[in-house]
This record gives sequence, C-alpha cells and structure tokens, in this order.
Amino acid sequence: MFIDRESEISLLEDRLDLNRAEFIVLYGRRRIGKTTLLLELIRRHGGIYLLARETSKTENLRRFTEKLADHFEDDLLRTNPLQDWDSFFEYLSQKTSSRQIVVLDEFPYLVKDDRSLPSVLQEYWDLKLSRTMIFLVICGSSVSMMGRLLGYRNPLYGRRTAQLELKPMDFFSAKLFLPHSSVQDFVRVYGAVGGTPMYLLEFSDGSGFRENLLNYFRRSSFLYQDALFVLREELDEPRNYFAIMEAVARGKTTLGEIMNETGLGRAIVGKYLSILRDLGFVRREVPITASWKSRKARYYVNDPYFAFWFRYVHPNNDLIETDQGEILVDKVMEDYDQYLGGVFEEIARQFLIRLNKDGALPLRFSRLGRWWYRDQEIDLVALDEVGKAALFVEVKWGDIQARTAEDLLRTLRRKSSTVGLDGWSLFYGIIARKLKRTARLRDRHWIALQLADFERYIQPSSDRL
Repeated sequence: MFIDRESEISLLEDRLDLNRAEFIVLYGRRRIGKTTLLLELIRRHGGIYLLARETSKTENLRRFTEKLADHFEDDLLRTNPLQDWDSFFEYLSQKTSSRQIVVLDEFPYLVKDDRSLPSVLQEYWDLKLSRTMIFLVICGSSVSMMGRLLGYRNPLYGRRTAQLELKPMDFFSAKLFLPHSSVQDFVRVYGAVGGTPMYLLEFSDGSGFRENLLNYFRRSSFLYQDALFVLREELDEPRNYFAIMEAVARGKTTLGEIMNETGLGRAIVGKYLSILRDLGFVRREVPITASWKSRKARYYVNDPYFAFWFRYVHPNNDLIETDQGEILVDKVMEDYDQYLGGVFEEIARQFLIRLNKDGALPLRFSRLGRWWYRDQEIDLVALDEVGKAALFVEVKWGDIQARTAEDLLRTLRRKSSTVGLDGWSLFYGIIARKLKRTARLRDRHWIALQLADFERYIQPSSDRL
C-alpha cells in the first residue's frame, strides 16, 4: 500500500532526472515505510531491489547473484556467481552505462558481516561507479549505524550525493490510512500510534477506539511488542533510557524534574537525553524567543506511539502479561482526554504549517513554537521575522463556547504583551476541537479554527487543487 509520501518520492525522482551517477542514502526507524517508498520508485521507473538478510556474506551474494542474473537476463552470471564485494561492484559498474536504479536495502546487515564493505564501496565509487549512470540507494533501519556510516571517519563520508531521513507521517497524511474514521476519532488513534504506517495498519478502520485498544493490549500484539524491539535495537543500556522516557511521557519535561523522577545524576541524564535526541526519540524545546542555549529547555517524547507506550503501556505491562488488558483500557480512557491535550497541540502546529504554505494566514511565518516564562505560557507562537508580525494561538482539546473563546483570546492578548515584540503586528487565534459561533470570532479579526476546518487538508495535495 503506497499512501502519500509525495515530497519524498518527488525528491528521489528529481535526482533520478539528473544526468549523472547518484549515491543516495535513505534511513529511518523500522516500520516507517522505507521499503514501500523504494519499491514504488522501482515500480514507476524500473530497477533492481536487493534486500540484505542478517546472514553470511556468501549467502547474501548468492541471493544477489540470482536477482542480478534475472534482472539483466545474464545466464553467464548465473553459472559464475559473485564471490566477493569487489566482483559485485565491478559487475554493477559494467551494467550501468545507462540509467539503472539499484537499491541495497538493510545495508547495515551487510556491514555487520563484513566491516570492509564501506571501504570497497568507496573505492569502486571513486574509481568506477561515479563515472556511470547508476542510481544507487543504500538503505537502513538502524539509525545509529546509518549515522556512523555517514560519519566523518567512515570511508563513505562525502561520497553520497543526497540523503533522506524518512520520518513518521504527519496527522493529515496519516489520516489517509483510516479513511472511514471521523477526524475526531482519528485524533484518538493518532495519539496512540502516531504517523508510522505499519502501526496505523494495526488499527481497524471499522472498529471503535476502545476495541482497537483491546487488541493493542494483548501479549501477542505487534503494537505492544514493537516498542521494545525498536528501542533495544538502537540503545545499548535500555534500563536508564526507559526510565528517562517514561518520566518525560508522564509530564516531567525539565532536566531537574527528570532527575528527581528517575534518581539519576545530571551528567547521566544529560548524556542519555542527548543520545535520545540524536536518535529522534526525544526533542528539546526552548521558548521561541529564547536562544537555543537557553537553560529553560523542556523535553518531550517525539512520537505519539512512544509517548503513549511509555505513559500507559510500559508502566502497566503486568496487566497485559496477565491478560487483563480491559482494565488497562479503562485506565487509559479515564485519562485520555488530558493526554490528548498535548497531542492536539502538535496536530495544531502541523495544521498551521499547512495553512502557512497555502498563504491562508495573515502572516508568512518562518518560526513556530511554544513560549513560556515563569507561570505564563502560550501554546503556539508563529513569528514572521522579516515582516515583524506574530501570531499567538491558544489550543484547546474541548468544545468551546463563543464567550469562553473570547475570554481565552483576551487572556492570550494580555500574555502576549510580556513576550517582548514591541512594534510588531500581532494576531490572535484559537484552535479547538469544536468552536461555537466562529463567524462572530472572525468578525472581531480573531482566527477561529476547529476540527471541521482540518478536513480540506486530509486529502492528497493533488486532490485539493
């Protein structure tokens, strides 16, 4: 199933149109859709897809020989199989005088078995492959290992012509996986599994959220097991990382709060947070008007799937292991609207980005984020630093009456006066699950948006034109 990924496939096709050799590095967490993207590229333009297995070099070369022989209709190769990586890349250099897509998926498995492989590829790229018309893609799911392959000390450093990290889909693209769910119901789904395609496919489009959670909270469930699998693949010492991520998922967002919650020292927490940020599991935020070096930083779990898993699943896995998932469902449902407040803020941020691209706001912002100072906080602030304009937005996961919305917006205006944007043009808005009498709010030059306004953006971009 190929859904959306329009910008990613366009990037690859743009590189494909260039009249030169290309060496593309594609990486991203497991289940994110890398293989589906590459197979779609080959379906459209032809090429050969070679998937490595966690086995011996000899076995992988034997399988690659068979696929290459079939692709190039080469009976001679079939009777004289490739014996080493030198012969593999030599063969490719002879077969790519015209444009040819070659994908090496799960490349880290090959390197794990033969550490010399990056050096061999470097030599052949420098001396031969870069003079052909090959469109070579190496792909891997281990973000940490792919990072090392791209590092300064690795032989492949500086050889890639492009790289692409495939990330989870945003709310609007992810909704295409469950077309029959209402937007409000999908907010609940997105809060549990995020925008990872494989996780979205585990939720039944025809079932209610509670029923899907019951399936999630089973010992045999893929969703229950996969967080452990992904994290243990990337992290060497899971215990302390897990403690930190669970603390952050429970709302302990400052360095001091995380230290108090976990009992770990400042140096250890700082080190582990840095690694979790590099791997994309945690993000660091500072007030939008502050320097990136600000000590006011807050930390958040970067993906709703892991935020949900560490908030609800990991602390209660005894209920799942003893087949008492229904009790855990009740616990989740009791707390879930509070949890969704933060999820909805992220969805609102994505919505503003889409509106900004379409020019549908009274400014064209270049920065978007939260702002806070002592006990004052603003959910979203969008800054147009060239035009000296700012948009302040209150985000509410609730059904808001017009009078309540007006009170919230007046409070927002008072808080904005402490941000320090004197002389700027200031705009104010509210994004809620449901808003009453939005026309009245808009007549007062306030931006008033609700879930119903999201509908137009839950379509492939080509369908909106």
